[in-house]
Amino acid sequence: MMKDQIKLSNSLPRKYFGTDGIRGKVGMFPITAEFILKLGWAVGKVLARQGYGKVLIGKDTRISGYMFESVLEAGLSAAGVDTHLLGPMPTPAIAYLTRTLRAQAGIVISASHNPYYDNGIKFFSAQGSKLPDNIEIAIEEQLEKPMTIVDSAELGKAVRIVDAPGRYIEFCKSTISSDVKLSGLKIVVDCANGAAYHIAPSVFRELGAEVYEIGVEPNGLNINLECGATYPEFLQRYVLQEKADLGIALDGDGDRVIMIDHQGQILDGDELLYIIAKHRKELGLLQGGVVGTVMSNLGLEQTLARLDIGFTRVSVGDRNIITELVNRKWLLGGEPSGHVICLEATTTGDGIITALQVLSAMQHQQKTLAKLREGLHKYPQVLLNVKVKQTDDLIVQSAIQKTLDEVKKELGDAGRVLLRRSGTEPLMRIMVEGRDENRVSQLAHKLAAVVRKEMAGDE
Repeated sequence: MMKDQIKLSNSLPRKYFGTDGIRGKVGMFPITAEFILKLGWAVGKVLARQGYGKVLIGKDTRISGYMFESVLEAGLSAAGVDTHLLGPMPTPAIAYLTRTLRAQAGIVISASHNPYYDNGIKFFSAQGSKLPDNIEIAIEEQLEKPMTIVDSAELGKAVRIVDAPGRYIEFCKSTISSDVKLSGLKIVVDCANGAAYHIAPSVFRELGAEVYEIGVEPNGLNINLECGATYPEFLQRYVLQEKADLGIALDGDGDRVIMIDHQGQILDGDELLYIIAKHRKELGLLQGGVVGTVMSNLGLEQTLARLDIGFTRVSVGDRNIITELVNRKWLLGGEPSGHVICLEATTTGDGIITALQVLSAMQHQQKTLAKLREGLHKYPQVLLNVKVKQTDDLIVQSAIQKTLDEVKKELGDAGRVLLRRSGTEPLMRIMVEGRDENRVSQLAHKLAAVVRKEMAGDE
């Protein structure tokens, strides 16, 4: 099983690495050509100590990917490491290919769901999981050293892998039973003008579905732009217009998925986890319970409890979810964002594979997506983002702490409030949920106003 290939790691401090690699605005440190060149070199030097092995490089469709692909290749070559270039590929595809091509590591050039003007670098180990902490720390230490170049005879070479999309399409189809056929289903697939644009429609079409493609015309600037998993309203309109059975919206790098039922209702990661977990429970295939995050709806937790399915929360981030799954020997976890992890199939979040799990439940039970969702009663939840500049801990600011305590007291046991700094953007994220939708909204905006005032961010 995939869980056996994942190495756990301890939490250690980072200078450059965030919750999901290194990410930021293109042209601003550290997302500059100069730094990424040296990052490639540092990665190469660290990997060279582990023994010889090629490194895979894949990317999404944002325009800066061309530049960063070139400098990463140059940096790795300078350290004496060979590279295999995959071109535009979903993040989970790079994790899979790193394993199957027996590479020493995989590098993804992507800022996931962020706009085109952001980019980032994230890494997979030879097992297709996130790099262990000790390797990340070693890379950061290497970055502090002067860049050197190996002897010309030892420079790394680069080749392009031309059959990568086909390999991954076949892998995705292999993750569900061969008796699952999608014939008769009309599906709209929104690829967010991102890395899955040439892959996702083929997966569902080859399984028999009638597929309508949108978000499949990337131009380097339109990735995630008013489409995809971060803007499901685009898909929602299209599903209703075409009278489709359902819609599938991926994000720019293909590791998230949001689905739309035939009535136009949006199903986020909580609903998808519920459908998959309940189906596996009914088949006797659910190993353990479900790992969610602090963002998971209280209604999901309560509904799973009524089904006698265990549930636990961790901090936001797939690294935290995977670590908890491995610790508990469970196989299913995810976030409301649509980042769902099925460890029996793959080592990371995968939007296509998650959608296939849901479609498998639909076909086995001969129910619509709307019917499968029934039984999950979610609490009204309001999510707000506040732009911030200050880097000090907001909890020590008395005005924010006072308001936070007031909101918690009013909600009591019938709701939750969460205030956290984004690990990928200059934002403070606010979540309030409870029984009364209007009051939840009022409390969320009250807290946001105080954070906005105290944290001195731009509108």
